[in-house]
Amino acid sequence: MKALAEKLLNKQARKQLRKDWMLYVMLAPTLTYFIIFRLWPIIGMRLAFYNYKARSPWTFAGFKYFEMIIKSPAFKDILQNTLIISFMKFILLFPFFILFAILLNELRVSGFRKYVQVISYMPHFLSWVVIAGIWISALSTSNGSVNQILNIFNFPSIDFMTDKTKIRWVLMLSEAWRSIGWDSIFYYTAIIGISPSLYEAAEIDGANRMNIIRYIILPALVTPIVTMFILNLGFFLNAGFDQVLNFSNDAVLSVVDILDTYIYRVGIQNAQYSLSTAVSLIKGVVGVFLVLGTHLISKKITGKGVW
Repeated sequence: MKALAEKLLNKQARKQLRKDWMLYVMLAPTLTYFIIFRLWPIIGMRLAFYNYKARSPWTFAGFKYFEMIIKSPAFKDILQNTLIISFMKFILLFPFFILFAILLNELRVSGFRKYVQVISYMPHFLSWVVIAGIWISALSTSNGSVNQILNIFNFPSIDFMTDKTKIRWVLMLSEAWRSIGWDSIFYYTAIIGISPSLYEAAEIDGANRMNIIRYIILPALVTPIVTMFILNLGFFLNAGFDQVLNFSNDAVLSVVDILDTYIYRVGIQNAQYSLSTAVSLIKGVVGVFLVLGTHLISKKITGKGVW
């Protein structure tokens, strides 16, 4: 009887597979990408426990490279820079993505709303090389537009790109400029999915726009907010290699040098592959624990999580 049930299930699965074959074909490139660039590299993480030699067998090193990382005098400052920059980009900016989606929904003129959407989405498709060029040019002390505006109001020019107290804010604001439109799509989609009958009932009861936002829109955003916040924490130690590499210079390197740039410098430039792999492994493990921890806490407090 059991064998017959399994045979029927397999037959049904094959039938469903033949029916949806086009969907699986469309999904294949994405699956291939994740297998090659996400799953396969995990196997290479074992390099963190071995002494790498190009033309001879690897020798087991245990936790040698992890001890080197912890004892490194520069690692503490690099980790601190990573945490600060990640906090600014993932935590401080997070509410503004939600606010932008709500403000976008409040625009009454449909044509103007579409214009704002297109303009806010466009920077997301620019590379950090282009974005860095735009921002460095705008913040230039000689002919940058920002300093020219400051000079009009009799304020002295500010060298934003070489000022250690301001460069992190430049990273945060440039990230906001690039991502606010794109990252708000998730929340805006949830807002436009709210049933119109809820708005009609609220208007009949005499609710104003603030009441509608508070009692209808925000409760509808709880699930996407929790989901995105937890997923973002998984990338908390990824402070943005492309961005930092293009915005940094020798004058501010001490406050913007992050784990990703450290891995690039040690692993690629200095060919210390085992050491850089150990740092990457630490990042991955911390990311997993952050996701699991925040998921469990969120499930306990709000009853909602990633799964």
